[in-house]
Amino acid sequence: MKEILIATKNAGKVNDFITLLKPLGFNVLSLNDIEGDIDVEETGETFEENAILKAETVAALLGKVVIADDSGLEIDALQGAPGVYSARFAGANKSDEANIDKVLAELNAVPEQERTARFRCVLAVAGPNIKTETFSGSCEGRITNERHGKNGFGYDPIFYVAEKECTLAELSAEEKNAISHRGAALVKLQAKLPQLVTEVGNVE
Repeated sequence: MKEILIATKNAGKVNDFITLLKPLGFNVLSLNDIEGDIDVEETGETFEENAILKAETVAALLGKVVIADDSGLEIDALQGAPGVYSARFAGANKSDEANIDKVLAELNAVPEQERTARFRCVLAVAGPNIKTETFSGSCEGRITNERHGKNGFGYDPIFYVAEKECTLAELSAEEKNAISHRGAALVKLQAKLPQLVTEVGNVE
């Protein structure tokens, strides 16, 4: 089994990638498995800029093929916010519960039909002697008035998907990844990833 490094310390994202990549024959590692503290400051103004920045920085430091994910929630009634600031919408401590509370507070007076939103994800793949490539995906939905479900992470408990008639937090990991923004991006990556890994040999 080949190993692939995901440039994140977010346990929720790591679990998503394990679910998505294990069937392809990859053992998923994260920055939590690497000695030393690698923390890339997300200074980009778009998901793509941040994903590329993280992938190229970590790949250069470790000499490995790296997948970096930048993703977030775009709410139409908030002019696309929180966007690239999704993880720290309520402050630098990156609290999922505080972020949800802030979204619900800001949408308190917004009617259901105007609470449309989408999750967006950009995956960047970088590594020694390969050209960095990006793959994107999205998932349309709307923001609920309160939390529903205990699965997933981040804004999943308040993101309602009409086709499933429930929030992402009410789906199993497999059900979520079949329709999620990250799953959609990975579908585009699937055909290319084995080639990228082969070009630089097995990822140790």
